[in-house]
Amino acid sequence: MTTEIQNRKADHIRLCIEEDVQFCTTTNGFECYRFEHCCLPELDFEEIDLSTNFLGKHLKLPVLISSMTGGTDEAGIINARLATAAQSFGLAMGVGSQRVAIESPSTNSTFSVRKYAPDILLFANFGAVQLNYGYGLTEAQRAVDLLEADALILHFNPLQECIQTGGDRNFKGLISKIENLCRHLCVPVIAKEVGNGISSSVAIQLVEAGVAAIDVAGAGGTSWAKVEAARSNNSRQRHLGQIFAEWGIPTAECIASIRKYLLEVPLIASGGLTNGLEAAKAIALGADLVGLAWAFLQAASVSEEQVFTLAENLRNELLTSAFCTGSSNLIDLKSRPIIKKI
Repeated sequence: MTTEIQNRKADHIRLCIEEDVQFCTTTNGFECYRFEHCCLPELDFEEIDLSTNFLGKHLKLPVLISSMTGGTDEAGIINARLATAAQSFGLAMGVGSQRVAIESPSTNSTFSVRKYAPDILLFANFGAVQLNYGYGLTEAQRAVDLLEADALILHFNPLQECIQTGGDRNFKGLISKIENLCRHLCVPVIAKEVGNGISSSVAIQLVEAGVAAIDVAGAGGTSWAKVEAARSNNSRQRHLGQIFAEWGIPTAECIASIRKYLLEVPLIASGGLTNGLEAAKAIALGADLVGLAWAFLQAASVSEEQVFTLAENLRNELLTSAFCTGSSNLIDLKSRPIIKKI
């Protein structure tokens, strides 16, 4: 018998693949920026190096397959396809919330991707709010051990919890519990939103509490207010989701704002990114890693081949962005002029 959480996970996959649950009027913000074109790159395209290190681990590309799913048979297939591509292309990967695995160990196999990707940078994941609902160091370590993960994502989703019928809405006093977890967990902790963005002021709070990296997960991609409204049988919750469907801070704005105040913190740009040009813009604005979810979910729901095609396209788009800005590596790309359109 499937649990309520498993049913919710299945609904999330179905809605994200089949329904229009993307932001409409709110964009990720990268269309507001353009690179200064370099017509004389003085580079050999084949020698461009897009490799990087993040949290002490080497990546061939600065790309993260963002946290999405787990807990159902379909999710297990999707995660296996994503992990295989991550291993082949040298990408990082996160899994969806492991709350379902912690509470229903029979679903563990749908998250266990190390056998497909022994070398990748891999992130465990559960909701930060669960620290107010009985979770602590034991559950965090269990999530990390299940994946043999290199870090733990704590995701923050106050709007989603407001729209979700029966959502967990007690976020009071979390910062001290986050600080305690960061102090005692054996791997770094990453703070991540789920699509509404992290402001610079909150990012500063989280870093001061000991968080090792920030994933802004800004507005412009999947609207979880729309997702939860679509799956709700409660008319009031559906109405609430429709009102807040476009709520959030655009991803580009998050990156620029946080980097202005936090010069050294490892920073992940995710939230509505769909191609390598947007990824290059995010890096030029200050991101160290770029995360994509919806595009990878769409591809992985079809076949492993589609995931490989997407990864290859991202690599070519990033390489072309580097070449046409005269950037031989990511350090160069970070220093290239990026102009905000008026």
